[in-house]
Amino acid sequence: MDSRDTAFLGGNEEPVLKKWLFISGVLAAGLLVVGLIGVMAPGVLEGVYAQDKKPAASSGGGETKKKKRRRGRRILVHVDTVRIEPMLQTMPVIGRMVAVRAGAVAARINAPVAEMKVDVGDRVQKGDILAILVNEIFKWDRQEKAAQVTESQAKIATAKARLALSRQGLKRISDLRTSAAYSKARFEDKRLEVTRYRAELAETRAQLLRARASLRLAETELRYTLIRAPYSGAITRRHTEAGAFVKEGQTVYTMISDRDMEVEADVPARRIAGLTAGKKVTFELVRGQRIEASVRAVVPEENVRTHTRMVRFKPNFKIRPENLAANQSATVYLPIGKSRTVLSMHKDALVSSRGVPTVFVIRNRRAYARQIEIGDGIGGRFVVLSGLKEGEQVVVLGNERLKDGKRVRISGVSD
Repeated sequence: MDSRDTAFLGGNEEPVLKKWLFISGVLAAGLLVVGLIGVMAPGVLEGVYAQDKKPAASSGGGETKKKKRRRGRRILVHVDTVRIEPMLQTMPVIGRMVAVRAGAVAARINAPVAEMKVDVGDRVQKGDILAILVNEIFKWDRQEKAAQVTESQAKIATAKARLALSRQGLKRISDLRTSAAYSKARFEDKRLEVTRYRAELAETRAQLLRARASLRLAETELRYTLIRAPYSGAITRRHTEAGAFVKEGQTVYTMISDRDMEVEADVPARRIAGLTAGKKVTFELVRGQRIEASVRAVVPEENVRTHTRMVRFKPNFKIRPENLAANQSATVYLPIGKSRTVLSMHKDALVSSRGVPTVFVIRNRRAYARQIEIGDGIGGRFVVLSGLKEGEQVVVLGNERLKDGKRVRISGVSD
């Protein structure tokens, strides 16, 4: 140690040495800590990095599942097949149901009403008793006419006996022609007597016919005291009451036969040419339910104000509708052209995209929008002029929520 070091130590070596030893220990401890950190740092950092990554990875996986669920959600739709079918263009005409039989039921004799058997709304069958008239007079009159018949029959028997006796006397006189006892005068008298008795027999026979006719009239009048339904139907009006006196021809009831109905329509005269007897048409009582009918008759009388003619159609009810009523409205569809084959689709498949007719066509479980051109309507379908082919399936229910290329689930078809 030179003089400068000794000066530095200031001649007091022990405190300075302790100070240097303390500094050296601190430095060594620091180096040891740095070394340990260097050894442990990769594992610690890796663990920290892994902890930081786990929540992120978990969050990212959740978003992926939601996206998959969102992409997997498909709209349920109903479809219909585009098909070729015959088309007959028709023209609707408003008509009405009319009863073939309807009208008044009248009294046939003059008599008081004893009893009214039915009321308004009652259904009756042909031959049912509707009302009973007082019949005592008619019963006694019938008995009187029956007695006259018996009397005429007795007169005929008497006339026959007289005629036989007269013929027998004439024969005896005729047998005496060859004898002296024969008298020509007596023979002529007896012959005239036979002629008279023969005429009397003819007269009594005529009386018997007249008596029998009177008896039948009396029986008919007695039968007319029971007013019966002339046909099956329903009572629509009652015109009198028990105790009232009705005259011959006076209306007692009004009834209608609702089991025998026809369709009546006023058809424009220019459309009459194609309506011949037996021509098939269709009509509707309820919207969407077509019923077949045939032309029964075209009335040869034209309305000068409307230029229409009355046509009667006979309906062909496979299943008779309930509660048919006279004057019920009916829409008759008259053919106005020849039948032709066309491509058609269901009307519910049509949606409007910016004013252009559009449908959604199903292909590989996806719905693709396609613009088409349509023509006339055929009932619940449209004629397709272009844009579709036979056999293609179009969406008819659920298409209001669809977008082009959207995955769909078809009703009634398993995945």
